[in-house]
Amino acid sequence: MKSTDVQKFAPHIEERSTFVIAIVRALLVSLMLYTGLSAPAYGADKITPDQVAKMSDRLQADIADRITPEQVAKMSDRLQADIVSIQMLDALIEGASDHDMQSLLYRRDDRSFKLLLNLDKLAQAASTLPEDNEVRASVAIFLGEGLGGVGKGVLQRTSKLTARIAEQRVMLTELSGADLVVAEAKAESLENLRMRYYVALVTLIERRKEFGLSDGTLSGDLLPMLYLQAETLTGRIKYTGGALDELNERIVEDTQNADLAVARNGMARQQELDLAHLEKLIDLLARLGENPAVYKEVLLAQSHSIKVSALGAGVLVSLLQSGWDNVKIAIADNAPDILFKLLLFISILLVFRYLARLVRKLVKLACERPGNDMSTLLKDVLISVCGGVVMVFGYLIALSQVGISLGPMLAGLGVAGFVIGFALQDTLGNFAAGGMILLYRPYDVDDFVEVAGASGLVKKMSLVSTTITTFDNQTLVVPNSKIWGDVIKNVTAQKVRRVDLVFGISYTDDIAKAESVLASVLEEHEKVLSTPEALVKLHELADSSVNFIVRPWVRTEDYWGVYWDITREVKMRFDSEGISIPFPQRDVHVYSQSPG
Repeated sequence: MKSTDVQKFAPHIEERSTFVIAIVRALLVSLMLYTGLSAPAYGADKITPDQVAKMSDRLQADIADRITPEQVAKMSDRLQADIVSIQMLDALIEGASDHDMQSLLYRRDDRSFKLLLNLDKLAQAASTLPEDNEVRASVAIFLGEGLGGVGKGVLQRTSKLTARIAEQRVMLTELSGADLVVAEAKAESLENLRMRYYVALVTLIERRKEFGLSDGTLSGDLLPMLYLQAETLTGRIKYTGGALDELNERIVEDTQNADLAVARNGMARQQELDLAHLEKLIDLLARLGENPAVYKEVLLAQSHSIKVSALGAGVLVSLLQSGWDNVKIAIADNAPDILFKLLLFISILLVFRYLARLVRKLVKLACERPGNDMSTLLKDVLISVCGGVVMVFGYLIALSQVGISLGPMLAGLGVAGFVIGFALQDTLGNFAAGGMILLYRPYDVDDFVEVAGASGLVKKMSLVSTTITTFDNQTLVVPNSKIWGDVIKNVTAQKVRRVDLVFGISYTDDIAKAESVLASVLEEHEKVLSTPEALVKLHELADSSVNFIVRPWVRTEDYWGVYWDITREVKMRFDSEGISIPFPQRDVHVYSQSPG
């Protein structure tokens, strides 16, 4: 509350201070008598420490700036009305039957707890007043002297409630079916009631500290109860966690057993409830200034979700240390088995590695047998695939021998394969194109090809790409999808090729003589094939020359040698025989016209 606001309301407070103090004192004495005997700390509303804190924040925002004696008086009147109602309920409980006794006690405790919350509101409202205000002083006196009985009464009720919970849990072992479900629900309700008691006691301790008061022996009496409950929950959580692991293993082995599923679900629900209660106890211990790191470790280890509030340097270090201790124990207990399985795993892999090499060699020898017309790409693929298949079998057998289940692994590989295939669509397209090239064999290594705008000798082939070396010694790597989707020109696919040449002579030269010279040149060249027969024909009468076509057949590897040899030899023979090869010519006619 701001100091200016205090000054603003000070005159009003002084005017009615005597009246308000009298009401507050009478109210607090009555409240001590009735809440000290009844139980203000549990029930169906499941009030949590967070909710209490939020309620306090709302109260501060709503009252701090406008607290007046009139407001305190109204709050006092409401509390007095609630006390009268509880008095009437107490009178009814005394004459109630055993059948209704538990329900009426539960109702009285619930209403008493709400009454205590309203008292807490009043205390918070008083705490916003100046320290020298009489209303604040009266509330402080009561908290210091009168509420000790309330705390002791709540502790006594909590002890009795703990005994009732123990009796209720003993009954669970003797029941089944619907009776068991009902008994479990009642036990859980009592657990929630006890937690509300703990919350109320911690809130009472905090409120006393706000007024600068000692809580006497209340903290000392409450802390053992909180630690005992935390230890009990921790042991039960760990025990239940181990049982759940065993049930999950059985369910994996016997998926059709409905009884196992029902037992697992019931135990899992109880585990969640215990974890929730332990989380509340951790918060209460922290509010009392204790360090519940050991319980936070259990909460993190057993819970399915990680809460930021449970994290801390000490908790993380403890978790790491615990994990390392478990690893060391496991290694010490299972070292011989682990060593044997490791040696077995390595031995199996070494044997299958040798078998894979042997299979590769045998497949290579089979592919290279004389008369076996296979492309280089097909040979490489067969050798790699056969060796890889052997190694895959080796890994599967080795993993199965060390106790790793192959079913989930294969299923995971299937899912991973689908994801990888979706992400690598272009690469898979190259694989598909490589498979088509492997199947139809449009070219092979050392063939001269023109594909996808590139030309040269094929030097390497794979299922992904083709490596081409141009005649000026450049290396081109072309994806197979580009090649298969375009025109493929294999220049060296045939064993023989025709060399196409054109030679021109002058219009004044002897055509028969020129034709005889050309035929003689072809006959004299040793690399020109006799079959198919070479062709020498007068082809066209061009603008400046009479052109002959010369088409000898040669082996593919001799193509360029024959081309260059014949071109040179024809020029030399034409020169020696007096046959001219004309330049391009144009006749120019000049006409003169006499004047006039």
